[in-house]
Amino acid sequence: MRGFRSTLVLLAILIGLVAYIYFVESRKTTTPAGEEAKQKVFSVAADKIVELSVKPASGEETVLKRADGSWQIVQPVQSAADQAEVSGITTNLATLEIQRVVDENAGDLKQYGLAEPRVDVGFKATGDKDFHHLLIGDKTATGGDLYARLQSRKKVFLVSAFLESTFSRSTFDLRDKAVLTFDRNRVDSVALASLDKKVELAKSGEDWSLTRPIEARADFGAVEGLIGRLQTAQMKSLVTTEAKDLEEYGLDKPDLSATLGAGSARATLQIGKKAPDGTLYARDASRPLVFTVEAGLADELEKPSDDYRRKDVFEFRPYNANRLEITRGTDTLVFEKTEASGKDATEKWRQVSPAAREVDGPKMDEFLTKLTNLRTQSWAAASAKTGLDKPVLTASARFDDGKRLERVAFGKAGPDVYASRTGEAGAAKLDSVEFDAVMKALDALK
Repeated sequence: MRGFRSTLVLLAILIGLVAYIYFVESRKTTTPAGEEAKQKVFSVAADKIVELSVKPASGEETVLKRADGSWQIVQPVQSAADQAEVSGITTNLATLEIQRVVDENAGDLKQYGLAEPRVDVGFKATGDKDFHHLLIGDKTATGGDLYARLQSRKKVFLVSAFLESTFSRSTFDLRDKAVLTFDRNRVDSVALASLDKKVELAKSGEDWSLTRPIEARADFGAVEGLIGRLQTAQMKSLVTTEAKDLEEYGLDKPDLSATLGAGSARATLQIGKKAPDGTLYARDASRPLVFTVEAGLADELEKPSDDYRRKDVFEFRPYNANRLEITRGTDTLVFEKTEASGKDATEKWRQVSPAAREVDGPKMDEFLTKLTNLRTQSWAAASAKTGLDKPVLTASARFDDGKRLERVAFGKAGPDVYASRTGEAGAAKLDSVEFDAVMKALDALK
């Protein structure tokens, strides 16, 4: 009987121990050794924040509001905001964590630099009547954290030091600093003007053309790169919001201007004198403010028209060519691509003039590849001798199912080789070694 009682007692102890482990120990939140669970400063989602008040160490307060998904500065000026800059603030406010609580009820805020905070960031979320303010004071002795508190409480805690650069933003930091605003997808013309030259480009369909100082094909990548550069160009500083005397900045008669057209709409950047810090004074012609831009932007806008010309001598490619005429001296060879027929049949090239015959497929492919790979190295001056009055070779190609035709003549002047496209001004200077390779590949076809 005594043994039975002992067993009951031990069983009761065991049941109690299991219950304790289940109901108490298993419910504890575990954290890695030496690490405490961090508490969020605010319970707010970034996309619920609709107003911001940012007062940096410089003391200039900026107030922003969000409307229709876009942030606007409403004080001390009216301006579009830099959406990325503002998003950085709202995101960090929503995810801000207390690294460690220093004092639950601080009596002396001065020792933390919080009696007169260096940075004050406030926000309103949807439905809020009042701002919630985060006050930031001095850095800790190690420099890894910042003392901070909420305006409504005296509890002092630490936040990560990198947040100072996120929250301490001036009005200029927070404003949209784009020098021009335009819809890139609608741009169909570009005009560049400097003291000694004008360059104009126009878009038709998906192709760009140079229209001034000469008419020629334009390089799509070069033109789109220029438009992209203007779209991403940023102000380096804001000089004045109301320019009363443009002559002071050299903007009454700008040294350089770039105008983008989109239908009847125009956006024009004007660049004037050099500022004391080496940047350049500039303005958007549709706004009264004057700002500065980096000097490198002007260098890009002053590129010669040749930089925007298409460098490929031919537009056709081996895969879309249908007919090719090659004239060399008094001889003309005509090649045509024949349609494929039957299962697994492939298209083939045949010589049709002066005599019909089969041609070696790989040799024809090599010739076409070398011919279409010719690129312009530079553009010859109008007075240069090019030998194009007596071409050494002329190539005419039909392509895109015979819908398009192009003709290029090649001339030699000493060791130099030049090319000229029918209907396009100017002569292109080529790499003579690459042209010699074309002639060898042509000889291999005979």
